[in-house]
Amino acid sequence: MKKQITVAGLAALMALSLAGCGTNNGGGTTPPPTTDTSTSTDTATSSTGYNLQVKDVNGDGIITVGFAQVGAESGWRTANTQSYKDYFVEANGFKLVFADANQDPDKQKQDVRDLIAQGVEVIDLAPVTDSGWEPVLQEAKDAGIPVVISDRQLSVSDDLYLTYFGGDMYAEGQRVTDFLKTYMASNNITTANIVHLQGTIGSTAQIGRSKALTEAAAANNWNIVYEQTGEFTQAKGQEVMESFLQQNKDFNIIYSENDDMTYGAIAALQAAGKDPKSYVIVSFDGNKSAVQMVVDGTIKAIGQCNPLLGPQVGDLIKKSMNGEAIPKITYSQEVLIDSTNAAEQLKTAFGS
Repeated sequence: MKKQITVAGLAALMALSLAGCGTNNGGGTTPPPTTDTSTSTDTATSSTGYNLQVKDVNGDGIITVGFAQVGAESGWRTANTQSYKDYFVEANGFKLVFADANQDPDKQKQDVRDLIAQGVEVIDLAPVTDSGWEPVLQEAKDAGIPVVISDRQLSVSDDLYLTYFGGDMYAEGQRVTDFLKTYMASNNITTANIVHLQGTIGSTAQIGRSKALTEAAAANNWNIVYEQTGEFTQAKGQEVMESFLQQNKDFNIIYSENDDMTYGAIAALQAAGKDPKSYVIVSFDGNKSAVQMVVDGTIKAIGQCNPLLGPQVGDLIKKSMNGEAIPKITYSQEVLIDSTNAAEQLKTAFGS
C-alpha cells in the first residue's frame, strides 16, 4: 500500500533553523540530550543586523511584556499560557499584556500591532503559523521593541527578532520515529500502516514532526495510509479518526502530533469497539493524562514538548537587559517518554 496523501506545508521548512540537533535523542531507550541545547552562536549583537536589547524605557523598574499567544487549543497551550501568567508579575519585575489569537493568524498579526501601539517594552510571539510575519516584525523593530519568538519558529530573516526559545520539533519527531523503528523490530512487526494526525498546517510543530515521519517512512518502507490535520484539538482529532475508520482500511500505527488529538483518536477507536492497546499509538507533548496512558500501555511513546517556557523566556529577557550575548536559537531540554521512564516522568508532567 502506498502513501496516498503528501505532507502539506513542508516547503515552508526551508527557512527554518532546525538542522544540527536532529539526532540528539533523549529519555527512554535512547541517550539523553546534552546540557547545552543551543544550536546557534549568533547573538543579538552579531552580524545578523539585530541590535535591539530589552530596556526599561519608562524607568519604572518594571518591564512590560506583550505576549501574543496562539490560543487555547490544547492542554499544552493552557499550561504554556499559565506559565507566563505565573512568572511575568511585578514580584519578578514584569507586567504582562496578554493577547489570545484564537488560532487565527490574521488576528495574531493585528494583536502584535496592537501591542506595538500600546508601547510594550518587549514582545513574546508564539506564532500560529510560520509565514507572513516580515512586515509586522519590521514594524516592531522600527518601534525599537525587541521580539522574542517562543514555541514555534518563523520563516523570516533572523535580523527581525532577538531570539527563539522552545522545542526542536523536528528532533522531537525523530525521537518518536526512532522509537517506532526500534519498537517494531523488538516486537517482530514487519509492516507499518500509519494513520497520521497532523497539527495545524504551517505551524512549526506540524512541519517538523511531519517531516520526521515522512523521512522515516521513506527510509523504512512504511505506509502512510491516511493523513489529515486534526488542528491540535481533541474534537477534531476524534472527527478525523472517525472519518478514517469509516473507510475500513488496515492500519496498525497512529502517529498523532499532540496529546489532545491522541485523546480524540482513542475515543474514536473505543466508540468503534476497537481496543486502543492493540495499536501502536505515539503522541507528542507529555500531558499528565497522556503520560499515565504510557504507564498503562495505551500510548506506546510520547515525544516530550515542554510548555513551561515563561521563566526560561524571562531569563533571556533579563540577560538582554544586562547586555549579555543571547544565542539566536536555544532549544528546551526534552526527552522521549516510553515504558522505561513514564512512571518517573509522571511525577513532573504538566496538566491533569
